[in-house]
Amino acid sequence: MNDWVVPNWPAPAQVHALVTTRNGGLSAAPWHSMNLATHVGDAPRSIEQNRKRLQQHLVLHQGAVHPIQWLDQVHGTAVVEATSPTISARHNQQPVKADAIITQQRRQPIAVLTADCLPVFFCDQQGTQIAVAHAGWRGLSAGILEQTAARFACSTTQIMVWFGPAIGPNQFEVGDEVRSQMMAESPANAPLDAFFTPVNKRAGHWLADLYAIARAKLSALGIEHIYGGDLCTVEQPEQFYSYRRDGQTGRMASVMVLSSPES
Repeated sequence: MNDWVVPNWPAPAQVHALVTTRNGGLSAAPWHSMNLATHVGDAPRSIEQNRKRLQQHLVLHQGAVHPIQWLDQVHGTAVVEATSPTISARHNQQPVKADAIITQQRRQPIAVLTADCLPVFFCDQQGTQIAVAHAGWRGLSAGILEQTAARFACSTTQIMVWFGPAIGPNQFEVGDEVRSQMMAESPANAPLDAFFTPVNKRAGHWLADLYAIARAKLSALGIEHIYGGDLCTVEQPEQFYSYRRDGQTGRMASVMVLSSPES
């Protein structure tokens, strides 16, 4: 578990966040070893134990916390609010379909799963509200980051963001159709053409910079405090899962929790 990623950002002391890696769990190949997703073909018992290890890690470092709130991610723009009891407990234990989750509830961990898509951590500068979003290219284009920021009870100038590990700008090759869709849905004050580089000798193919696109879209909202964006899931196979690299593989969890003021 020692290589789990802790964001390097000036978040308030009560805001806690981490990204698991592929290490520290019990899953067999090709999911080895810390797969946390239930939809990728891994043995249910392994997933259960891996999720238990993550929960125990939070308890060890944060004290008593509620069960992690998981989502059924659909590459959309829905944002849900986590309260206690968890959303899934109020929906017959089925994860809610959404791609971002937000909370002001203390000791309620929230999470998204990724293996190339961009996990985006949000908090306000007062440390009273947190959110985490799953931003693949479809959700990024459709406005998942804008929808998440809109749920904060403060000015966007008071929001800070950290980008977790995602497919990097030298690896995310897309075709004309993806580029065209992302360009068409870009905000007027954040043109995105500079973030697509033509691939040599492959007409109609481009390298897309998800980090830069996300940064531009957030900056267009007035969010100035943006950190991270220097990790590539594809290029670090010992640490990160990558669907683009491996096909059948596991998923990392990006987790946030607010501690109590006295913690």
